[in-house]
Amino acid sequence: MHTARLVPELYCTDIATSLRFYVDLIGFEILWERRKEKFAYLNLNGAQLMLEQQAFVAPSERTWCSGQAQYPLGRGINFEIAVDDADVLYENIADAKWPIFQQIESKWYQTGEAKSGNRQFLVQDPDGYLLRFASPLREGS
Repeated sequence: MHTARLVPELYCTDIATSLRFYVDLIGFEILWERRKEKFAYLNLNGAQLMLEQQAFVAPSERTWCSGQAQYPLGRGINFEIAVDDADVLYENIADAKWPIFQQIESKWYQTGEAKSGNRQFLVQDPDGYLLRFASPLREGS
């Protein structure tokens, strides 16, 4: 099942640690995986991503890394992931003592002639990828 039109593939240093974060803590489901290759395809309400464990010091014969990787991975990008209730997810992550990169906030953005609002917060995954979880605000929120 590959339904999203854009699916980032995130290299990780330890697939088991990443799966505990994405599946157990955040709530993604594994659509399919190739355990021998240390690869998983994940979904959260239509937000899809791929995880693949890579040896960054000595890359495998076939890798799509454009350069030397250093922690935090994915510098310069954040992935906004739409969730039904950012406050509930925020509390779950805080209760698990996972570090919060940016506290939860209500933020309005100009989008052409209108404004669009999010209830949002940011965390880093085990490899340092920055994730912004957001649920929409309604006017007057």
